[in-house]
Amino acid sequence: MNALGRHFLLDLKDCREDVLDDLEFVKETLFTIAQQDEEELLGQSFYHFTPQGVSGLVLSSGSHIGIHTWPEYHYAAVDIFTQGNSFDPDKATSMIIEKVGCKNPSVVELKRGV
Repeated sequence: MNALGRHFLLDLKDCREDVLDDLEFVKETLFTIAQQDEEELLGQSFYHFTPQGVSGLVLSSGSHIGIHTWPEYHYAAVDIFTQGNSFDPDKATSMIIEKVGCKNPSVVELKRGV
């Protein structure tokens, strides 16, 4: 298969509950990670659930980063996709694991393409 992109699926367990329920923290984290991308930022969408939890997406012309959090379970599901070489998904993965204080990460990488 000729890989057109790399897709990382992160199951982040034993994370800090307070940051997983902090909409501004989640936004800042995803934007900080996305800024390493030299591609144009195309859009973003975030939502804070009641009573808790955050979902968000940052989209650029060369990548996307999505997150869904369950603070009550200390868990976040993260999706990172990139094409080309301007964005380092390994670095992005490490950064998000560190920022949410994850003690038990599981990372699966898929090569996407034809």
